[in-house]
Amino acid sequence: MRTLNIDVSDSLVAQWVGWFAPLVQPFLASADLAGSVDEQTVGAPLTVEVRDTYCLYGLPSGLEYVWLSEAQFRSLARPQRAAFVRAQRSHGRELVPSVRAWADVVGDDARAQADGHRFVWWRSLLDGREEQVLKAYIEDGRLASRHHQVPEDVWDAAARRLPSARRHAGTFPPGSGPNCFGTVMAAAGIVGADAVWMLREPFEHWLAEKTRPGGDDDEPGTVLVWRSPDGLVQHAAVTLGADWVLHKPSQGWMSPTKVLTTAECKASSRGSGRRLQRYTILD
Repeated sequence: MRTLNIDVSDSLVAQWVGWFAPLVQPFLASADLAGSVDEQTVGAPLTVEVRDTYCLYGLPSGLEYVWLSEAQFRSLARPQRAAFVRAQRSHGRELVPSVRAWADVVGDDARAQADGHRFVWWRSLLDGREEQVLKAYIEDGRLASRHHQVPEDVWDAAARRLPSARRHAGTFPPGSGPNCFGTVMAAAGIVGADAVWMLREPFEHWLAEKTRPGGDDDEPGTVLVWRSPDGLVQHAAVTLGADWVLHKPSQGWMSPTKVLTTAECKASSRGSGRRLQRYTILD
C-alpha cells in the first residue's frame, strides 16, 4: 500500500485495520442510552491507537463508554442502533461517515446499519476494501510527503546537524505516541526519541542544551517552535535547508514523519495565538 507518497508494509496495514475498526468499539452514551443495552463487553481497554482513531481525549461529563462488538451492535433493535450512531455524531466521536459519501462502496450495507444516513465502520464493511477505505482516511486533510523531491546535495548538507533526518523522513510510526518533539530530536541524532511520546520538559531541556536562539529557515538545522500565549511549546519542526522542513503533525498512528516546503509546514502548524520561535542546532 502507498499513501501520502509513503510505502506501507502489509503488516502495518493489518495493524491499521485493527485500530481503524477494532473488534470492540467504544460508543459514547448517556446513562439512559447505555442502560438500554442488555449486554456489553466489560473492561475493554481504550488503547492510545483507538483513542486517536476516535479522538476520545477525555470522557465528556454525563457520558460513559459502552463497548460493543459488531455482533452485539447488530443484535440491537434498529432504533437502538440508530440512537447509538446518532449519539456518536452529536458527542463528537470520529468516524461516523455519511452513507451518501460511501454509497458507491458500501451503500446497502451501510444504509441498513442504523438510520440510513450515518454509519460506523466494522470489519465486515472493510472486508475487501481495506486499502481504499484506509487511504481515504489517511489522506483526508493531510499533505503528502515530499521527501522524494529533496535533492541529494540538500540531504548531504543537512546530515551534519541532522544525521538521522533522511532515515525518518517518509515513514509512519509503529503506533500512536511518537510526536513532533521526538521527531526533531531523533533527526538530530537522539537515539530512540522517535519511538516515544516526547513530553515538553525533555524537549525544552534538549533545546537549552543543544541549540542556540535564532536561526535561518534556509539553512539546515533550524528548529521551528510554535508556542502558545502562556509560553508552552505546542509544535516543533526542523529545517533541512533549501526550503524543506521535516515534521510530524501529531502523535497519531495515522500521522507520518514527512517533508514539506517551509510555507506548507508553517501554514499547517499555525494556531490561534501561537507565535513562532527559531533555534539553531549546535554543531
